[in-house]
Amino acid sequence: MLKKDRAGVTFPEGFLAAGIHSGIKKKGALDLGLLVSEKEALIVGMFTVNKMKAPPVQISQRRARRGVAIGIIVNSGNANACTGDQGVADALLLTEKVGHYMGCSAQKILPASTGVIGKPLPMFSILKALPALSEKLSAKGNADFSKAIMTTDTYPKSTQKEVLIGGEVVKIGGSAKGVGMIHPNMATMLVFMTTDAAIEKDALRMSLHQVVEDQFHTLSVDGDTSTNDSVYLLANQLAKNPVITKGSEYHREFTQALMEVASELRRLLLKDAEGATKFLHLVIQGARSKGDAKKVASTIAKSLLVKTAFYGEDVNWGRIMAAIGNAGVPVRVEKVSVALGDVALVDHGVGLGESQEEKAMEILKKSDITVTVHLGMGQMTAEYWTTDLSYEYVRINAGYKGRS
Repeated sequence: MLKKDRAGVTFPEGFLAAGIHSGIKKKGALDLGLLVSEKEALIVGMFTVNKMKAPPVQISQRRARRGVAIGIIVNSGNANACTGDQGVADALLLTEKVGHYMGCSAQKILPASTGVIGKPLPMFSILKALPALSEKLSAKGNADFSKAIMTTDTYPKSTQKEVLIGGEVVKIGGSAKGVGMIHPNMATMLVFMTTDAAIEKDALRMSLHQVVEDQFHTLSVDGDTSTNDSVYLLANQLAKNPVITKGSEYHREFTQALMEVASELRRLLLKDAEGATKFLHLVIQGARSKGDAKKVASTIAKSLLVKTAFYGEDVNWGRIMAAIGNAGVPVRVEKVSVALGDVALVDHGVGLGESQEEKAMEILKKSDITVTVHLGMGQMTAEYWTTDLSYEYVRINAGYKGRS
């Protein structure tokens, strides 16, 4: 049974976490988190493809290739991005100091940051907070850690799961932040996942890639990819399961459990999207390839005209049709069908009239809406999740820097 005080990233055996106020954010909000494994862990990660990678991303990307880590130090409220050589030096110094407190090489500490771009880290206050942060590490620390990584999030996001591998319990946990600037490659977020599974590194890496592709790369809020997006997965081998090898049945079981943890984190991210009032599940059917289906879904998801139409509860299916035609994949208008929920609006490229649109108005009043598109070109499908775009989203992002 899950202990209420041991959850998320500290649910698996041997993981400790903490969160503290270090002076980055105003009014004493938690803004510095630390996640560590009591035993050296395997680590794999996936990082933003934005060319303006922040120094902590660059450093973490290099260190993740080494394949082992003790912990991750993460701050919110300041992205440490576009900060030049000083930003690199600050991130390196931070990992050096954390390594000192953890009794390990700085190479085994990975940095992560999220928040406003272009401001130097307030290193004096951060370094001053590190002793207290280190002393606060606990198997009960998930709650504070999850709060400490938040930016415009309105609530902390974490989840966990147990799975039997070879008759032995394996635990997986995760914590995430991110409610804006979310779009694939990477989806704009910080995600930290932990497991006590005994697993080979190649298998761990493959599992992460599958999970990111199927879960986080199917989520878009506003079409923007940030400078700091990172997903980390640590495995400290403390469970007593048979070692999981790449492609084995145990590997499939582990990956499915990890997929469920990531799916719940994705759901929590979507539901907290900045200013969102509608949550859209896009189902693309009848594509020639999986890639074509995802391109169509992605184009619909990031269309400002589609998103604002849903916010205004406007049955403007023409916006969806235009997005489909703009996806850069082979489609024929006379083959396309579109439905909102169980209400068909377009059949073979032709609208079904006002009576169907009136029925669709009832669907648009709901907060959770499924949009089904059939392309009529093949057999492949894809799913995607996105939101509408509201006045509140504009308000939040029009003043984000001033409030941080």
